[in-house]
Amino acid sequence: MRVLGIDPGSRVTGWALVESTGAALRVLAVGVAAPRAGALATRLGDIAGAIDALIGEWTPESVAVERAFVGRNVASALRLGEIRGAVLAVAGRRGLEVVDYPPATVKLAVAGSGAAEKEAVARGVSTLTGVRHPAGDATDALAVAICHLRHASFARRLRPAQA
Repeated sequence: MRVLGIDPGSRVTGWALVESTGAALRVLAVGVAAPRAGALATRLGDIAGAIDALIGEWTPESVAVERAFVGRNVASALRLGEIRGAVLAVAGRRGLEVVDYPPATVKLAVAGSGAAEKEAVARGVSTLTGVRHPAGDATDALAVAICHLRHASFARRLRPAQA
């Protein structure tokens, strides 16, 4: 299974493509979409274009997106919602399955604690992939992709029992 993980951000959106074969994980590509400075519509268009190009090049089966955390800053939450909307629109136009995970679920899946700090998430991702990944937006996207692959693997194992 191949998944595109996305960590939406208003200035930098992290992305990662991961493939699983059984229990083995293979990181195909990791990076960030850093839109040009300017109007919101321009930044959203840049992010949407970058995600569309990634989907076209790597043909993931699904897109996993980190759910926006709503803290005290409502304006920031709204901005993240707009970024997520651009990503979801591209994935929807391409007919891809889209799933989202709360930050605590992602952290738990890769670091063993839903309250893990960024550095612990990066260590967990490095342990799971065998490659050192510095803390940052791309590593967070990698964590989202790994979280989805782990959840999807678990769900596939449950399906025969439900039949």
